[in-house]
Amino acid sequence: MAGSPPITTGSEALDRIVERLAGTADPRRRYEYVLWLARKLQPLPEEFRNDAFKVKGCVSQVYVVGQLVEGRLHWQGDSDAAITKGLLALLIEGLEGLTPEQAMAIDPGFIAATGLQASLTPSRANGFLNILKLMQAQAKALAA
Repeated sequence: MAGSPPITTGSEALDRIVERLAGTADPRRRYEYVLWLARKLQPLPEEFRNDAFKVKGCVSQVYVVGQLVEGRLHWQGDSDAAITKGLLALLIEGLEGLTPEQAMAIDPGFIAATGLQASLTPSRANGFLNILKLMQAQAKALAA
């Protein structure tokens, strides 16, 4: 959108992803980008596939694990559904390397700016938000 101020989430990586998605008018291109992110996601070790790391309120099986290394967050995750895995990958890439405080401060309003909601089912859009909430909860627990 020409003339609109850029979205600022507090994460440069997330801002770049949002800008890229917001600048794409074609919903199919947005989906292709999300699926491309899904393919780049590293496999999740089996020991993290348990209820402690499972995203509640998702129709698909989604796991996300945050770890604190030298004050910065590092994420891993997986999902059994390609689009959901891509949404997870988007959040992992966007929140990678942030401090817990930065991750907790991210306003979920950025999701609307991506334009993805128009093409996501309500349950998937809700799942996207639930993934973000779990990542923020893990960041808070790691900061404590």
